[in-house]
Amino acid sequence: MKMPKVWEILKKFKDFCKFHGWKISENEDWVEVDNKYHNFLLARNVHPSSFKSILANRKCVVREGLSYHVVEASYTAWLLSETPSEILVKEISENPDFHGRIALYDLSPIFEGKNLCVRLNNTDSPVFQEFENFLENELKVKLKSPSNEESKDKNYAVLEVT
Repeated sequence: MKMPKVWEILKKFKDFCKFHGWKISENEDWVEVDNKYHNFLLARNVHPSSFKSILANRKCVVREGLSYHVVEASYTAWLLSETPSEILVKEISENPDFHGRIALYDLSPIFEGKNLCVRLNNTDSPVFQEFENFLENELKVKLKSPSNEESKDKNYAVLEVT
């Protein structure tokens, strides 16, 4: 099974969100639910210093008609096409400012044909939970229990494509 690119996965997911009655942006990568913005950032890789500066801002752009305005993102999910550094994963896991509002999806194993997707998500975002359901149901990705080494951090889970 040929896996779509990261932006194709997100586009299909945003189309799926319309069935929930959630507001989506056609041009930007956010979903609005109950006046909260769930922002998706697509990247190949991100340096920890860039990660911190981007997240310190917490802003996303909302287009309405011909005008734009800036809102604060309640949640941010990083969709990565390369494996993130251990420093970045540790930063998300241990930083209380990031812990409940940042999710990380390492999609690189899927694109490498290894049929795995690693996720780190401690948010209560219904959008990110639905994104995981979407991966499972639409891309046939199943949530697997982490291995012994991975289970040292309960927040780290492995998803496997079957």
